[in-house]
Amino acid sequence: MIETYITPELIQQAKEKSEEMGRLNNSITSGEGNIAGFLGEFLVADLIQAEVTNTYNYDLTKNGYTFDVKTKRCTSKPYDHYECSIAEYNTKQQCDFYIFVRIEYTNEQWKRAWVLGFYPKPQYFKNARYLKKGAIDGSNKFTVKANCYNMYISDLYSLEQYVVT
Repeated sequence: MIETYITPELIQQAKEKSEEMGRLNNSITSGEGNIAGFLGEFLVADLIQAEVTNTYNYDLTKNGYTFDVKTKRCTSKPYDHYECSIAEYNTKQQCDFYIFVRIEYTNEQWKRAWVLGFYPKPQYFKNARYLKKGAIDGSNKFTVKANCYNMYISDLYSLEQYVVT
């Protein structure tokens, strides 16, 4: 897990991109997560020196590989037993890897970010737990907002070891 801080410049860049894009179809948060999503993409692109492509199917490209960055807002540092999610309606995206990010947002302030790790797309759906909308996730008591596939952070591959080098 890689921890970093969010700069005012990065926040401004994410806000501009979010306004330009508007609300996504099927957005679980009705567009409120757009800024966090762009912050995650920009942080990862900088970290792995990838190109931001921002298509429906993937967010970044590097060395012929495609990456979709999945970002969640949080209020504290994530632990290894926390989970990453991919909504069922996103399973058709054509990417090679998913990269997972958590962004701390408290008191209406963007603070820190954690790049949690990555997982190859085909293996993700073979190894993740499927949860139905409205179900109570037994691992964290969260009411699932959309059908999704969850995986523990501890099961992700380290970004430092596989992508950054």
